[in-house]
Amino acid sequence: MDATACNGSRDSSPIFYLVGIPSLQEFLFLPVFFIFLFFYLLILVGNTLILVAVVAEPSLHKPMYFFLINLSALDILFTTSTVPKMLSLLLLGDRFLSFPACFLQMYLFHSFSCSEAFILVVMAYDRYVAICRPLHYPVHMTPQTNAALAASAWLAALLLPIPAVVQTSHMAFGSVAHVYHCFCDHLAVVQASCSDTTPQTFMGFCIAMVVSFLPLLLVLLSYAHILASVLRISSQEGRSKAFSTCSSHLLVVGTYYSSIAISYVSYRADLPLDFHIMGNVVYAILTPVFNPLIYTLRNKDVKAAITKMACPQGPGHSGDL
Repeated sequence: MDATACNGSRDSSPIFYLVGIPSLQEFLFLPVFFIFLFFYLLILVGNTLILVAVVAEPSLHKPMYFFLINLSALDILFTTSTVPKMLSLLLLGDRFLSFPACFLQMYLFHSFSCSEAFILVVMAYDRYVAICRPLHYPVHMTPQTNAALAASAWLAALLLPIPAVVQTSHMAFGSVAHVYHCFCDHLAVVQASCSDTTPQTFMGFCIAMVVSFLPLLLVLLSYAHILASVLRISSQEGRSKAFSTCSSHLLVVGTYYSSIAISYVSYRADLPLDFHIMGNVVYAILTPVFNPLIYTLRNKDVKAAITKMACPQGPGHSGDL
């Protein structure tokens, strides 16, 4: 950044200007707005349906579905931290964010991103206990244990981004800092600074690696044990039933880490800036869109509960589905 841009008063808070997707032509803003709006509404409706269905249906009051509603609530919060501002940018040209608003958005985006990784680990552990230690499942996965696991995932995720966000907030910025992104992503804000960006870029990279690869390692470890346990089941029907209880979670994990891979490749590869921004946007939207679709299309219990809500039976009908 040039010296002129950094000559703003240190006593006044900088304003952040979101450049958006630099090469996106203005005539495409409205079509892209409607695409993002469609995905956002899909995320809100799909995840809200899952939340209501699990809470309202007593047969779904099980550990697996308790963690699922945590995931659904998280997806709503995760997208709400960024997508409304992107929509405002595309429709109204609202590109400015105050200093507190920008860093709050950065903190929430990365906290909820961490939470998603940790909740997926907890869900993998739930499947591990259910399949590898079925007789101990009621003892291990009590409501108190489930609440403690979920709370630990949320708390760890809320604490982890604080050092990077606080240190970034102490960097020097011009009076108007240009952020080459659709929202206040950590790396984009760091690159908008007048300070040396190397330490913050390295810290952000280290945190991203810990949040991405450590949870992935734990998930893979859980599924290695699950696979070994399932292969010891003699009947084909038993194996299929055991695998079917994990299929939705495996698809969600695959979607989540695929979106991370897209974001990572777009950043590390020698690609234009637009690809990096779109990679991050895909990461912010892809998993929350697919999670409710996966669980409503592949999980017959959730599908049945939503159908029951949508088409309540009359008093003369049996309560069984």
